[in-house]
Amino acid sequence: MDVVHERCAGIDIGKADCKVCIRVPGRNGRRHTEIRTYSTMTEGLLALRDWLVSEGITLVGMEATGSYWKPVYCILEELMETWLLNAQHMRNVPGRKTDVRDCQWICQLVEHGLVRPSFVPPKPIRQLRDLTRYRTEVTRERTREIQRLEKLLEDPGIKLSSVVSDLSGRLARTMVEALIAGERDPQTLARLALGKLRDKEAQLIQALTGFFSDHHAYLARAMLQRIDAATATISELTAEIDRRLQPYQRQVELLVTIPGISLTAAQIVIAEIGVDMQRFPTAGHLASWAGVCPGNHESAGKVTSGRTRHGDAWLKGVLGIAAAAAARSKSTYLSAQFRRLVGHRGKKRALVAVEHSILVSVWHILTRDIPYQDLGADHFINRIHKSRQTRRLVSQLTQLGYNVSLQPHQTA
Repeated sequence: MDVVHERCAGIDIGKADCKVCIRVPGRNGRRHTEIRTYSTMTEGLLALRDWLVSEGITLVGMEATGSYWKPVYCILEELMETWLLNAQHMRNVPGRKTDVRDCQWICQLVEHGLVRPSFVPPKPIRQLRDLTRYRTEVTRERTREIQRLEKLLEDPGIKLSSVVSDLSGRLARTMVEALIAGERDPQTLARLALGKLRDKEAQLIQALTGFFSDHHAYLARAMLQRIDAATATISELTAEIDRRLQPYQRQVELLVTIPGISLTAAQIVIAEIGVDMQRFPTAGHLASWAGVCPGNHESAGKVTSGRTRHGDAWLKGVLGIAAAAAARSKSTYLSAQFRRLVGHRGKKRALVAVEHSILVSVWHILTRDIPYQDLGADHFINRIHKSRQTRRLVSQLTQLGYNVSLQPHQTA
């Protein structure tokens, strides 16, 4: 096979050490191969970098192995081209898998140009990604703690969540803190309600009647402390994310013009894909990388599956929330698209289609630096022409046994 990269290396990374194979021009027109093992401690990685530089290596390929690839990538990326490779694209021959053979196999694939690098955003975006992902994890943990509190209150028969929609809200929190402080009278607790919740005083009395003990108070106090700690951490992370996003404020303002995209969603989108869309030649490439378009699996002329790829789970998560919000919006193209598909394709497939449309809009907005331009809720009707749509609806009514006569609508 043709040699695409003259001086390249392949690295198989483990937790304690990494196996490195280099391929460089040798004598008599042959290729020279050398394999070494280095520790993944910083001292070992610096020695690895010095060896690669001394050999004139211009391209390094490594497998994405958990989080172990990160220190190797960070040390090498400034001095040479570094590729992070998808493990699914480098399956070795079964029965011949060892760490040494893996690094040789990676090096050969890179040498002959048989693999493509995965998308790794620049360092500022990677740091922003760490912040948004950790904020998401803390938010999920806070939600789980609120759910634990709800289950704890169910144990002594306190049905507060059946009356109050938000157990973490101010009014519910006041009642729970009163229970923890020792107040057990349901009527006294119900009088703490404010606003519209006062109309549900009778239901509150029933919901707050139970067997809440000091044991439950101790656990509830510990859970509230964890909820408060998570809330404080989320606030601190949000402030730091806002500071890091100052150079990209223009892009954030453009993304929030998309129906369903909130400020938090826009921050996560930028943290996952960055703002430079040159890495993705088309919007289809971005959708494929994110895993919000049908997959391909064809064999012997038969298409066996069209399931979406795993893609970026963090990006798909926020796109799913945005798609659900856009589907509930009024008089928008995205809501019309959802209603058009949900009847015959199902809710999940319809939401994935909306996610795809949102991500395509993101690509165009970041590429052209323009706000979102909605096509309108009547886009699908106008696209197939009104006469065709009219004939279809009249035909359906005729099949149901109605005589239809049409009169044009008189506008004032």
